[in-house]
Amino acid sequence: MATVAAAAAAEPPPAGGASNNSDADAAAYAAGLLDAQTKAAALFDEIERDLIRPGISEKALSDAIHALGQERHGVRTHWHKRVVRSGPNTLRPFEDNPPDRVVEEDDILVVDLGPVFEAWEADFGRTFVLGDDPAKIRLRDALEPLWYRVRDRFRQRPDMTGEELYRIAGDEVRADGWEFGAAIAGHIVGSFPHERIPRDKITLYIAEGSINSMDCVGKDGRKRHWILEIHIRDPVNNIQGFFEQLLTIG
Repeated sequence: MATVAAAAAAEPPPAGGASNNSDADAAAYAAGLLDAQTKAAALFDEIERDLIRPGISEKALSDAIHALGQERHGVRTHWHKRVVRSGPNTLRPFEDNPPDRVVEEDDILVVDLGPVFEAWEADFGRTFVLGDDPAKIRLRDALEPLWYRVRDRFRQRPDMTGEELYRIAGDEVRADGWEFGAAIAGHIVGSFPHERIPRDKITLYIAEGSINSMDCVGKDGRKRHWILEIHIRDPVNNIQGFFEQLLTIG
């Protein structure tokens, strides 16, 4: 869900002095990103177990997530803003800052975080349901299978453009009976802070107008790695869900 980080800085030098496009550096780079995602998944397990509950406001939950990340996971910064939204707020775009809302019984909730573990960015998003509302449960349970369906189509042709993958994501979501709920379906990710191009809102995204091959290298000579996001909207019940994780590793 995130936009590309607003600040750029030099990436850490490759381990062992290897060139940025060596096999050893590529493997180490991918391993660093995958390890960050594994740590993010563990953080999300604790968020679900210990923090999400009816009666807490979105802001209070976001603050509790920040404290949990610092105290138990060593997270000192997030490369994009923490997004915690429930009920009708799940329909709002990433860039919005909707009014704070209290999580209710039988509610739906999305959490999108960009925690930085040591030098590595994670970008992880999940949808949670409180209670047993069948419409919310059906939406939540549709997200992960759709993510893997889109990923499998990408793997058939990893040199496709970001625009092509965005259209595939929308096609798969609509074929499953939903609306696609965002203007992007992913973006690049890397060591913190990852590559950006000033004022570029297209090239480094999985979105309409992104016409370069995704199988390419960045300014540093390393292969770019991507996050895939699936946003599905239920227009009948006015709710939305979200699932994101690494596309090109794992």
